[in-house]
Amino acid sequence: MKYFFSAGEASGDIHASQVINELLKLDLEAQIAFLGGDRMAAASGKDPLIHYSRMAFMGFIDVAAHLPQVLGNLRLAKKAIREMRPDAVVLVDYPGFNLKLAKYAKGLGLKVYYYIAPKLWAWKSYRIKQLRRYVDRVFSILPFEPEWFGARGVKVDYVGNPSVEEVEAMLRSLPPKEEFFSAYGLDGRPILALVPGSRVGEIKANLPVMDAVASRHKDMQAVVAGAPSMERELYSRFSDLPVIDAATLELMAHSRAALVTSGTASLECALADCPQVVCYRAVGWKWAHDIFLHILKIPYASLPNLIAGKIDRKTRDEVNREAVVTGVRGCVVPEMLVHNCTPDNVDRELSRLIPDGKAREKQLKGYAEVRSILHTDSSAAANVARLLYDSLK
Repeated sequence: MKYFFSAGEASGDIHASQVINELLKLDLEAQIAFLGGDRMAAASGKDPLIHYSRMAFMGFIDVAAHLPQVLGNLRLAKKAIREMRPDAVVLVDYPGFNLKLAKYAKGLGLKVYYYIAPKLWAWKSYRIKQLRRYVDRVFSILPFEPEWFGARGVKVDYVGNPSVEEVEAMLRSLPPKEEFFSAYGLDGRPILALVPGSRVGEIKANLPVMDAVASRHKDMQAVVAGAPSMERELYSRFSDLPVIDAATLELMAHSRAALVTSGTASLECALADCPQVVCYRAVGWKWAHDIFLHILKIPYASLPNLIAGKIDRKTRDEVNREAVVTGVRGCVVPEMLVHNCTPDNVDRELSRLIPDGKAREKQLKGYAEVRSILHTDSSAAANVARLLYDSLK
């Protein structure tokens, strides 16, 4: 059978590549075409139609600034789907782009599947109509999603969380700390990992804040986690710190603490048992920041907090303050978001986590709770491949 995958960023490239590997075990004659990256290329033995490095734009301003490229990518993807006529279109996260492909593919009468559901429970819930109309089946990686989506008429299967498997596999093959330090020319000081995201806009917005915080901790060596296929020149515009490419999990596992842009990396950091402060500073004006905070429908933005937490009516500021001062149940990591993401605020939270003590111990206990909630006995990628293949047969 023929399969068309669309992944628009580094994490999607990893997750989709695992599904492709499992799918090729089930369907020996599978034909694969895709938008994605090097991992998917290695799995399928083919080059991407569009590399995700040409697609990874975030937010209204970033997308508007690259609108001709975005529209060109969309035209090329539609043309490829139209000419290939795949048995299945498999969309991986990246909803702003992929939901447009879903509509187009469904208009051609094709089967459409979505792996890693858009986070509509957080914001942009109006997109639920698009999922109902244009997606045949959603494969979810968060255990609370089937109930939420199911109540709104979307068929969802929880398949497990791929980050759990990825981190566990990495930890099993992790080189000794001394070997890691030697391989990347690091000295003996504890590492402060800076993980500014995998998109250009995220790096531009968050790395300057992280760099400013790192400069206050001379007793630690700060290291930037470089995203795959991202040019080094981008990082050097905002920081003089060393960059380690394509080894984010290993870096976090060997670090004393981390500053992490909200997203998949915050969960990976938790699974690697690295204490963290979640940062998210969007590019834009203050009124845009205020609107962002107003429309976000949940008190947490990071995956560790969402998985372990209880969604209640507390404001974001109350949640962050109580998480540090009293250890409120459900808030595992402090979140410094948008206008709160300043060097002073981030450093205040980080300084509580670096030494041994109550705040660090509480966060590590929260990580254990997250792992227990996410644990499954089978691979998420294998579950997706099996459900996909069986539904097409």
